[in-house]
Amino acid sequence: MKVVVVEQGVRTELEFDGPVVTVGRSIENDIRIAGTRVSRRHCRIEQGPEGVWVHDLGSSNGTRVNGDAVTRRVLSPRDRLEIGAATLTVEGPGDDAGQTRGFDGEVGMQTLTGEAQRERENLRVFARITRELLRETELARLLRLVVDSAVSLAGAERGFVLLREDDPEDPEHLERAGGESPGIAAMKVRIARSFDHEDIPVPASRLSMGIAGKVVDGRKPLISVDAGHDERFDGMASVEDLHLRSVMCIPLFGPSLEEDRVEGVLYVDNRLQSSAFTDEDLDLVKLLGDQAAIAIRNARLLAQLRRRTEHLARSASKIELLNEQLGRKVRDRDTQLAVVRRELGRERGRYDYTDIVGASDGMRRVFKQLDRIVESDLPVLVQGESGTGKELIARAIHFNGPRKDKAFVSENCAALPDTLLESELFGHVRGAFTGAHRAKRGLLEQADGGTLFLDEIGDMSPAMQKKLLRVLQEGEFRSVGSDERVTVDVRVIAASHRNLEDLVSKGEFREDLFYRVNVLTVNLPPLRERREDIPLLAETLLARAAREASRPVPVLPHEVLAALVAHDWPGNVRELENEMRRLVVLATEDVTLELLSTSVLERRSPHAPRSAPIAPVGPGNSIRDAVADLEQRSIQAALEAAGGNKSRAAKALGISRFALQRKLDKYDLGKSKDGGAAPARGPGADADAGGDPEADRGARRQPSR
Repeated sequence: MKVVVVEQGVRTELEFDGPVVTVGRSIENDIRIAGTRVSRRHCRIEQGPEGVWVHDLGSSNGTRVNGDAVTRRVLSPRDRLEIGAATLTVEGPGDDAGQTRGFDGEVGMQTLTGEAQRERENLRVFARITRELLRETELARLLRLVVDSAVSLAGAERGFVLLREDDPEDPEHLERAGGESPGIAAMKVRIARSFDHEDIPVPASRLSMGIAGKVVDGRKPLISVDAGHDERFDGMASVEDLHLRSVMCIPLFGPSLEEDRVEGVLYVDNRLQSSAFTDEDLDLVKLLGDQAAIAIRNARLLAQLRRRTEHLARSASKIELLNEQLGRKVRDRDTQLAVVRRELGRERGRYDYTDIVGASDGMRRVFKQLDRIVESDLPVLVQGESGTGKELIARAIHFNGPRKDKAFVSENCAALPDTLLESELFGHVRGAFTGAHRAKRGLLEQADGGTLFLDEIGDMSPAMQKKLLRVLQEGEFRSVGSDERVTVDVRVIAASHRNLEDLVSKGEFREDLFYRVNVLTVNLPPLRERREDIPLLAETLLARAAREASRPVPVLPHEVLAALVAHDWPGNVRELENEMRRLVVLATEDVTLELLSTSVLERRSPHAPRSAPIAPVGPGNSIRDAVADLEQRSIQAALEAAGGNKSRAAKALGISRFALQRKLDKYDLGKSKDGGAAPARGPGADADAGGDPEADRGARRQPSR
C-alpha cells in the first residue's frame, strides 16, 4: 500500500507492506503528523478484500474525507484524507502513478512523471523557505525556522543547529564537546527542535557530538542509514546511548562557500526508522544549509550592529553627561577666576586672605589693618553686624600670624549658659559636678600657644567676665573642681555684633575687661556699605552652593545682580549665602527675578526709617497740617538713620535726592546754628504743606535705584 503525505507543502511518498497503517502524532505510529490538531493515535488505514478503509480512533478533532467528518469509510483512489494540516492520498495496486493528485487537490501536474512532480513540489517548498529565511532577522527565530524547515524537507524526527562561539578555548566548550573532536569544542547547540515544532530541553545530551565533530573536521556532509551499525561511528558512546538509526549532518560555512572555517552544523536524525533519509534529502538539506549560513551570518551581523548602536548611544549619553560636568567645572573655574581677577585688580594686602571675598574700599581698609595686626600678639576685638564674617577675620589673623602652627579654638559665648561655658573654657576634673565622669581639658588649655576666638563676648555674664579677666591678666586659671593652677599662652580674639562701649556705659560689660580685649580693633562694614562687593560675593557663594549640592551653577543675569545690589541685606553675607543656596535649588540655567525672595524684590530692610506717628486732627489743625507733620517727621527719621547722608535718606524714603532737597528747603529743615538738623516746624507752618507737586513729579521721573 502506497500513501502520499503532503504536510506544510512537503510531499512524501511512503510504501507499506502490511495491511494496517496507523496515523497520529505519537512516534509509535507508522505515519507521524505534527500539529496540535492531531491526536496521538488519530486513525488507522486498513486494506481488505472490499478495498481500503479508514477508521477514526476517537480523535479530538476528527478525521475528514474530502471535507466530511467520518468514523469509518471506504476510500476511493481520488479521495483525500485530511488529518490536521496534512493531506493523505492512498494509492492501490491498480492506481496510475501519473494521476496522483497534488497537495492542493487540483489536477495540475497530471502530465508530469512522479519524479518530475516531486522536484516541482520541492522547488516550490524551497522557494518559500528561502523567502522566509531572508525575511527573518532575529537570530533565535531564524534558527528555529531553519531547523523546522530541515526536519520537514527530510521527514526527520529531530533537528539541531550548532554554531561557533567567540572563544573556542573556553573550558566550558571543551567540556561540552566531551573530548569527541577539537573542532566541535568551539561550537554550542543553539536550537533543538522535534518534528512537532517544539523545543527539546537539554539539547547537549540529545545528539551525537561525535558525528557532528566528524562533519566539522571533514568539512563534508554526512548521511547514515543505520548509525548503530555504521563502521564510521564505532566506539562512539553517544550513538549507542541514543539508539540512533538514520542520521544526516551538514556543515554550515561562512558567507562564501569557499570559506575555510565551518561556522556551524545542521544535524537531523531519526532514532526509530532506518534508511529514513536519501541522497535526494541530503541535497535538499545541503541547499537549505547554504542559504541558512548566509541568513545566519546576516542576522549575526545585524545583531552586532544593533549592539554597537546601543553601545554608541550609551557612549553618547556618557559623553553628554561628561560634557555637562566639564561645562559645570569650567563655569565654576570661570567664576573663581573672575573673583581672583577682580580681587587681584585691587590691592588687598601682604597676606593670604583668599577666604574673605571683597574688593571694595571698605574691605581694602580692613585688609591693610589686618596686615598690621597679624604680626602682633595683642588681643583683637572684631566688631560688626551679625553675618559680616567676624570668624573669617579671626581665622585670617591666626593662620597668617606666628601662631598658625598651633591650635585655633572658637566658642560662641551666647550659645551656652554660665555653668557649661565655664566648663568649656576652663575644663573640669572628674567628679567636679554631677555628670563629670571624667576629666576634660578646657578650650583655654587646648588653645595653649595658639588662638582662642570668643564670639559674641558681649553676651557673656558678669561672673564669666570676671573669670575671663583674671585669665587675661595673669595668664593662668583653675579647672572647675581643681585647686591646681594651669598656665597658658593664648592670644584672645573677641567678637561682638553689639557695641561694647555702649554696653560699658550701661554697666552691662566690665570696663576693665573691655580695655583688655579692645587693644586692637577691626570694624567690619555691613554689606549695604560695600555694595560693589555683592556681585562678587553672589557669584562666589552661588558656585560654592552648587558644588555642595552637586548641581550646575546657574547664571546670574544683570537684572538679578541689580536687584541683589539694591537690597540692604540686614543679615549681611549670611543672608546672601542662604539666598544663593535657594537659587541653586530653584533655578535651572538662568536665575530669574521671580526666583528671588520677597524681601529682596521689595528691598525691605529693618534699617529703613519707619513712619512717624500721625498727628491727630484737632480743632487747631487740618488734614493738610497732619500730612505735613508726617512728612517732616519721616524726613527727620530718615536723615538720622542715614547719619545725615541725604542720598541714603532719599533712597530709604523712595524719592530722589533732588526731591528730598526741595522738601528740606520747603520745610526749612537741615539748617541750624550748630550745623545739625533743625527741628521740624509745627503744623500749619506752611499753607501748602500738603506736598510739592513739582518735587513729586521729579521723584517720579527719577525713581530710586
